[in-house]
Amino acid sequence: MKTALITGSQKGIGYETARQLGRKGFHVILSGRNKEKLEQSLKTLMEEGIDASMLVMDVSDDYSVTVAAEALAKQISKLDVLINNAAILMREDEKVLQQGNEVLLQTVNTNSFGPVRVSRAFLSLMSDSSRIINITSEGGSMSQPVGGWSPAYCVSKTMLNGITRNMALELQGKGIAVNAACPGWVRTDMGGASAPRTVEKGAETPVWLASEAPQSLTGRIFMDKKEISW
Repeated sequence: MKTALITGSQKGIGYETARQLGRKGFHVILSGRNKEKLEQSLKTLMEEGIDASMLVMDVSDDYSVTVAAEALAKQISKLDVLINNAAILMREDEKVLQQGNEVLLQTVNTNSFGPVRVSRAFLSLMSDSSRIINITSEGGSMSQPVGGWSPAYCVSKTMLNGITRNMALELQGKGIAVNAACPGWVRTDMGGASAPRTVEKGAETPVWLASEAPQSLTGRIFMDKKEISW
């Protein structure tokens, strides 16, 4: 049985990704900061007959990630899939020149450094045929017009795209595929009720990358199972 760890998976796209992978026979590990919410989400998945467990972890905190990685290493011998989904979009994130540095620093620490922090900590559990999938955003594109919304969030995803390519280069010799998946504008707590996409559609590409995409695909960014420019 393959094992997949999904950060920020107590709700939204992360949770739906876990559910879809669970239905494909994966053992899924829900991860997030809030233990109570994780327990509720885990209970729901298990009631559906999905093989699942949970791991409390704050991707923005070095110590929390280190402790979580050490705990998981005592439970499993290999991690087949790591999906870096956890991200924040701050209410104060409105104007890059009119907001304090703290908004940008907090956003980048979670959305950009978080995936690096987690990937580094869990790398010892990964080997040939493992996959790392970073959840990005159309807002991080360098080939599309700047939208003007939540600039710190968009910058953090641009950075994550660059990190994805560099991680892929570093890990290609180990046979570990690293890609980014753009779910589109999805109806979640972050995306809002007016978003045109369902969480099921948003989870489609990361699930495909985790379970069906050729292992040779690495260092690329995908949306709707197709490579996109950024």
